[in-house]
Amino acid sequence: MGKTALLEWAVHRAGPDFRTLGIRGIRQESSLALAGLHRLLGPVADRIGCLPGCQAEALRRVFDGDGAADPYTLCTAVHALLARAAGDGPLLCWIDDVHWLDRPSLDAMAFAARRLGDAPVVMLFAAHNEHVTTPERDRLAGIPRLPLPPLDETASTQVLADRCLIGVTEDLAAGLTELTGGNPLALVEMAAALTPGQLSGDEPPPETLPPGSRLRAVYRRRFFRLSPDARRLALLAVADDRLDGRTLTRAAAAARLDLRELEAVRAWGLVRVDGESITVPSPVIRGALYADAPLSERNAVHELLASVLDDDRQRARRVWHRAALACEANDALAAELCAAAAEAGAAGRYTDSSRAWQRAATLTRDPDEQANVLLAAATDAWLAGRSRRARSLVRRLAPAARQGPLRGRADLLRGEIELRDGRPAAGRRMLLDAADRLAGHDRRSAVVALAYAGEASCLNGDLRRYLAIAERAAALRGRHEPPDTELLFAHFEGMSATYRGRHQEAVEPLRRTVRLADATDDCAAKVWAGMAAQMLGDDQRTHELAGEAVRLSIGPDAAVKPWALAYLALADLWLGRYPSATAHSMEGLRLARAAGQENHAIDHLATMALLAALQGDKDTARVRLDAVSDAAARRVLARPGAFTTWALACLELIEERPADAAGRLRLMARTWHAHPVVHVMATPHFVEAAVRCDERTGARQALEVFDRWAASTRNAVRLALSHRCHALLAGDDAEADEHFREALRLHQRGDSAFEMARTELLYGHRLRRGRKPRAAREHLRNALQIFEYYEAEHWTESARAELRAAGETAPASVPKGAEELTTQQHQIARLAAEGATNREIAARLFLSHRTVDHHLRNVFVRLGIRSRVELARFFS
Repeated sequence: MGKTALLEWAVHRAGPDFRTLGIRGIRQESSLALAGLHRLLGPVADRIGCLPGCQAEALRRVFDGDGAADPYTLCTAVHALLARAAGDGPLLCWIDDVHWLDRPSLDAMAFAARRLGDAPVVMLFAAHNEHVTTPERDRLAGIPRLPLPPLDETASTQVLADRCLIGVTEDLAAGLTELTGGNPLALVEMAAALTPGQLSGDEPPPETLPPGSRLRAVYRRRFFRLSPDARRLALLAVADDRLDGRTLTRAAAAARLDLRELEAVRAWGLVRVDGESITVPSPVIRGALYADAPLSERNAVHELLASVLDDDRQRARRVWHRAALACEANDALAAELCAAAAEAGAAGRYTDSSRAWQRAATLTRDPDEQANVLLAAATDAWLAGRSRRARSLVRRLAPAARQGPLRGRADLLRGEIELRDGRPAAGRRMLLDAADRLAGHDRRSAVVALAYAGEASCLNGDLRRYLAIAERAAALRGRHEPPDTELLFAHFEGMSATYRGRHQEAVEPLRRTVRLADATDDCAAKVWAGMAAQMLGDDQRTHELAGEAVRLSIGPDAAVKPWALAYLALADLWLGRYPSATAHSMEGLRLARAAGQENHAIDHLATMALLAALQGDKDTARVRLDAVSDAAARRVLARPGAFTTWALACLELIEERPADAAGRLRLMARTWHAHPVVHVMATPHFVEAAVRCDERTGARQALEVFDRWAASTRNAVRLALSHRCHALLAGDDAEADEHFREALRLHQRGDSAFEMARTELLYGHRLRRGRKPRAAREHLRNALQIFEYYEAEHWTESARAELRAAGETAPASVPKGAEELTTQQHQIARLAAEGATNREIAARLFLSHRTVDHHLRNVFVRLGIRSRVELARFFS
């Protein structure tokens, strides 16, 4: 929502109960003293006679045009008149485009606004940010302000949908949001200019505002008001999105430009200067300025940049600027660009390489070669985190490239992008097409395409299709496969048996998958092997393999890293290392967002929600669930959807709503987010909920499936959870004691201390209810000690309450020292020390405001400090 739309909403929301006065600043009147007051106060001028003589006279002079009175008298008169006008009912005053208001009027309005706190008057001012940020211009000091952030993708999509009757695709909406920087006016103007081909996806989306755009006219006026030197400095930033201070200084010296003129460019909001980085605030400004600048000036800055970018690492940028001067196809220049692009890509500078490949394609005459170059540009755009750009480039492949192996490689790229950042079902179709086209030319790539298609089926919970894909893969299997290819075939074999519920049959191929991982450095193969180890219940091996994948995911394999971190976090979850799991998911979320892999971002958020719910942090779990639920449903991501269902059931158990929890987990298998593997993993919580609401038959049936999996893994934690479930279902105390004791024995062999504490708590509860308080107290003390270590507030209080009921009051927790701050406390404390508010910290770490407040209080106690100032000193 833009500033004007927000003011209109406020007026509508106020309704008939409010009297409304409002004006918009007019540029042509900005130099006319008191013109703004004349328009604003006109409807209440009849009240001037009710004011004291000097104040009334000051306002009469405004309306009579007799010149301004003493400024202080005028300001008090405006304040008094507005207060008087509110005597008959509340008053709403709104002033839009404050930056075009004359200064005396604005001074008087701001004076009144600062003193109307007790009167039934609301005053709303709206202005462009760049006009109210510097002290000499900030005439609204002391008035609370609300900076309007850019519209997010959801809101931007709604703006576009409201103005495009046939609707917009998710990809187009996301691309326009990125292009416009979430600027509402830019979105509206873009929507009005979209062609039918762009709306359907047959044509590439626009790259700048339409020529008749009001917003483009604003930027054009600002640009042409600049001095020649300032314009040239602005165009240097426009022409090179990697411009830095050193390059700008060299270019300015070479062209004899006055660098002091850069301040005028910055003041008009056309560039941002952040340390050594000089950037244009948004792509839409860049496109508008470049399109409207005279061709001679554009060519001059490209020549200038090509001359000063003389470092070997800047070769791709240097050649790109030379190529920007070319007006027609030039194979020699295209070849030079391709060489520079390959060099930049090999060095990991994918933004430079993609741009160079793309320009080379426009200079290449041969259609087949042009298609190869475009595909290289798309691949490097994907590696640079520009998924929408990569999609757009693939769509531009020439008709000649729509068959055969080149098309297969393009489909493989499109399918992987859709798997990571779109709809997995659509990605699966592309990947299957890729496998068909590549099978006769590049069998290894065909098998990889099928493996990704299988991953897409797992992600959206369509395991029937996974089994069909596994059969297609088996048909490609040869007698003597290299290790990295045989690993994929073994993975298909083992996971197919797992998904059919044949857990013992799955063991041998899954173990073979894990063994083969030692013979390859392929990142994706390490992740698939980690998945196999997880199915085997070998959490430590899963952790090792996922960790290896994370370490190896550099250069062209960097896109694998968010995926690898997802399995590293899940391994930590099963190992009971909840802080480490959360840290890995947080890092995975950051990298996924930076890489344009929203599906992995959603996966990490869902894992973080589950981690918070397991630890009993209800507020934080709900913050994370709110951030993930709609997105998972919209993209039909069954695995994250299943994690959120599991997390919600954990919260319902905590809130003493076992029937809701049992019902939710029971229905998990029959909804869009059905995911059998997650469903089986959640069985211990389902059994606990079902027993508490006396639904034992369903609990026993679910436990049979879990038992088969746990037995096949031989994993101590899974087997301990199985015995815990049997203890809860036991018909008598002796049977329950036997299963609880065996569960605790197995927990001692396993790695998850948190689950052991949950078992101790449940056993202590049963013993206390069975009138064995002395025996109960031992288990409850053990549970309390572990929960305190994890700082699981809810579970700590539950253990304390059970201990009190068993006749013992637990001593207060001993504060830990500074060296024992948890990972999350370190993150929160460091952000607070850097000046972030609790609300900003909560948004950054996907925590509840209450959780941040709780952790900060504990940090202050542990560090022996009392203020954020001392905290900043500590971290400095």
